[in-house]
Amino acid sequence: MLWKKIFNKKQKQQHNHSHSESIDSGTVKVVVLSDLGNIRTNNEDIGMFFRIADEEIRKEKGYLFVVADGMGGHQAGEVASRLAAETISQEYFNQNENGSIEKNLHKAFLAANKKIYSMASSNPQYRGMGTTCTSLVVKDQQIYFAHAGDSRAYILQNNSITRITEDHTYVQELVNRGDISADEAETHPKRNILTNAMGTKPDLRVDTGKSALPFLENNRLLLCSDGLYDYIKDNELADILSTKPLHEAASYMIEQAKKRGGHDNITVVLAEKISTDNESAAKETRDFDLPSTKEFDLP
Repeated sequence: MLWKKIFNKKQKQQHNHSHSESIDSGTVKVVVLSDLGNIRTNNEDIGMFFRIADEEIRKEKGYLFVVADGMGGHQAGEVASRLAAETISQEYFNQNENGSIEKNLHKAFLAANKKIYSMASSNPQYRGMGTTCTSLVVKDQQIYFAHAGDSRAYILQNNSITRITEDHTYVQELVNRGDISADEAETHPKRNILTNAMGTKPDLRVDTGKSALPFLENNRLLLCSDGLYDYIKDNELADILSTKPLHEAASYMIEQAKKRGGHDNITVVLAEKISTDNESAAKETRDFDLPSTKEFDLP
C-alpha cells in the first residue's frame, strides 16, 4: 500500500508504506487498509483519503476518497494507480467554484486519464498500463461519485448495503441485457474482464452522479478493489460492517479474502459518519493544504 498525504503547496510529501492508516476527522472516521494478497509480489492498488485544511475549501469541496487498482507489468500498474489518485485530488481541489461536484470530478478523471495514457504511449516501460478508479466526495450529507472500471463503492444504512457504483465489466453488460442473473455474474469465468479502464485509451467513460441515499450518522461507506468482493458477497459485507468496529471490520475483510484465495491485491477504504458533538475526535484531526498544481514526480 502507498498512503500519501499532501501537506503543503511546495510538494512536501510523506510516504507511509505500512498496511493501515486510521484517521478521525471530526465528523468522519476513516480506515485505509491494503494487502498484497497471497500471490502477488507487488501491490498495484492504492487507497487514499483527502481532507483539506482550509475550512472554506472543505465546505465547498467536502472530503475525497479514492481507490484505484492498477494494471500493467514491471510495476507500471503501481504508477498508473498512484498517478490516478494524485491527479484526481490535485485537479478536483484546485478547480474553481463554478461547476457541480459531479462535473468537477468528471474533469479530474479525464485529466488523470490523459496523463496516464500519455505516459503509457510515450514510455515503453509503461506501455499498456491502466487502472480502475472509484472516487467518492462527501459534502454534508450528500455523497457524489465518479467511477471507471470495477473497483466499487457501497453505503451501509440500517444494516443494509447498497452499491453506489456499477462495474464496467463484460459480465455486468450481460446482466444489464438480461442474459445472466446478478448471482450468475458472481461466479462467471469472465467476470474480471474490464470494458473500461483509465489510461488505456485517449477517451474515458466516466460514470458520475449523486447517491440517492444520504450519508447520515452511523452510516458507513466502503470503497474496495475486486480483490475483496471477489471473495466476499454483498450480504456478508453488510454483516461485517454492521457488527464490527471500523478498523476491525477492515482487518477482518482482508483476512477473509486471503483465507478464501487472496489471488489479487486487496484494498479497503472505510468511512463512518460520527456525531459532530464528538469534541475528542476533532482534536485528533490531521489536515493537509490544497494540492499544488505542479506535476508530481514519478519513478
